Amino acid sequence: MQATNSQNLNYNSGTSFSAIEEQKKQKKVAIIGCGYVGKALASYWYTKDYFVTGSTTRKEKISELENITHNPVVMNGNNLEDVESFIKDQETILVSIAPISDRQVSAEVYAETYISTAKNLVAVLNNNSTVKQVIYLSSGSVYGDKNGQLADETSSLDVDSKYGKILVEAENIVLGLNREDVQVCVLRLGGIYGPKRELHKRIGRMSGKTLPGNGESYVAWIHLDDIVKAIEFVHQKGCDGVYNLVNDLKLTSKEFCDLICDRQQLERVSWDPSKPSFSSLNARVDNSKIKGEGYQFIYADILV
Repeated sequence: MQATNSQNLNYNSGTSFSAIEEQKKQKKVAIIGCGYVGKALASYWYTKDYFVTGSTTRKEKISELENITHNPVVMNGNNLEDVESFIKDQETILVSIAPISDRQVSAEVYAETYISTAKNLVAVLNNNSTVKQVIYLSSGSVYGDKNGQLADETSSLDVDSKYGKILVEAENIVLGLNREDVQVCVLRLGGIYGPKRELHKRIGRMSGKTLPGNGESYVAWIHLDDIVKAIEFVHQKGCDGVYNLVNDLKLTSKEFCDLICDRQQLERVSWDPSKPSFSSLNARVDNSKIKGEGYQFIYADILV
């Protein structure tokens, strides 16, 4: 992944003095990575009348951000100058990044995406006085294979697999920010579903097929609406530390696929235990901590 030059595309340069003064009063929020989750949150924050800055690594994606952000920017997290320019004058930063690929990427690309962005963000924040909050989106897959046992935020993490080690290291870099005046919150998400990522379509395509593994590994899911709502919840409450963000359902891969296939009256998925599973997660991820803060799930125990 090559670094790009920062291209700040600000559409407010022609605004009146009164409009500029009004902008100064707005809460300034910035989203590093306007993909599936980032765009949904940008759209929500835009309606909240925050002043939203959103980033993409590709110039051709700017048009998708023009109506849901005030300031769409082309930038790359592995470029220190890009990050420094991007977070200038911001108050809240959301980090929602992922490698750009339709397929499994190499560990090197994974590291360049997550670790480089985390290091640059922390380096820049050490010389920034406006940012007071960082919300970093991670993955529940950091728990790895717990043999189906319950995993909460204090459980040991997977540092044996290449990808798990990278995710854990990126988390630790962000959580290691040595600034008492900046709240840092890490949300470990389950598998994401929602509009355009409907479960009935994804699992329906697997109907009648044989998948690797025995299907006995536990999976965790979270709806896009709950991600957006939970981000705003921790944003408003000022939560810091680590929180699991998964729904209440504790289903194995087999139970999950059977449920979706049966609902559509489709042939069930078969399993081949002689082959390793696609998923590295096998834990019943616990969401008690964020519920204890007062968060109420939209889709706690149903899959839509």
